[in-house]
Amino acid sequence: MTPAADRVVFENVSKFYGEILGVNRVSFSLEPGITALVGPNGSGKTTLMNLMTGLIRPTHGRVTVRGLSPGDPQEFFRHVGYCTQFDSFPHGVTGYDFIYWPLRLAGFSGAEANRFSEEALDRVGLREAGMRRVAGYSKGMRQRVRLGQAIAHHPSVLVLDEPLNGLDPMARAESLALFQELGSQGLHLIISSHILEEVDRISDRVILISNGFIVAEGRIHEVRREVQDQPMQILVRCSNARGLAAEAFSLGDVVEAKLQKDGGGLLVRTTNAEKFYLLLNRAVTAGLVEIDTVAPADDDVNSLYQYLIGSDGNLT
Repeated sequence: MTPAADRVVFENVSKFYGEILGVNRVSFSLEPGITALVGPNGSGKTTLMNLMTGLIRPTHGRVTVRGLSPGDPQEFFRHVGYCTQFDSFPHGVTGYDFIYWPLRLAGFSGAEANRFSEEALDRVGLREAGMRRVAGYSKGMRQRVRLGQAIAHHPSVLVLDEPLNGLDPMARAESLALFQELGSQGLHLIISSHILEEVDRISDRVILISNGFIVAEGRIHEVRREVQDQPMQILVRCSNARGLAAEAFSLGDVVEAKLQKDGGGLLVRTTNAEKFYLLLNRAVTAGLVEIDTVAPADDDVNSLYQYLIGSDGNLT
């Protein structure tokens, strides 16, 4: 069990903006690792992130980050990094300045701030562009310099709001590798992203939020298994897919068995995945089919959200 001093903890937290609900009665306790924060616009994601980073205070309840509360801002902010999605910068600032001066304001010496700034620019691939004005950066470069500012002081909690926005495929891959590296070092990374299939691959757990309420929280595959009232989709690439479809329909739990266009696969929707896997074993043993691959087709955060919320819109 991870000690409370190493966790991000929300205890019955609510935040209201006048009469408008931000989040309501939120409670969770996050261990170090990578957490995906998922929900549509207006669901409360940004409110949660602002509460985690001390930019706003809860109306009710308590937030602690590795045992610290925002009551001592300078100490708190030394442990927390926040990369927002807002694409705005001071006039005339260079990439180096954008990282260096916040470090000085946080109490770091000139030598420390210089070392951390150069290191951060290296880590986000902007060393050569560091002395250029941010106004001349591409959108992807601006996103990376914001990430550089968030990680420069080596925070133990890193909150990233849409950190992959504007990045080309190579830069996204490099950023995801950096996130995995940081997560493996015992940091907390809380990430929201439109590019769910990529975040999904590196996340240890997911928080699903809708209309200010947490609707599910935990490890992705465990949460999916708990959604018992929704059929799970399983893709089987095999020989004799038509024969397997006929066998699948003999199970009362299979609600659909759809042949793939090339005839070499079958997409099955079933409310009892274990029973279907047993059928596959029997079919292989009997020589009915030869299996190439078997994989859940919807065991990801996007499908989880669709199941739990019933939303047809894109997640943000």
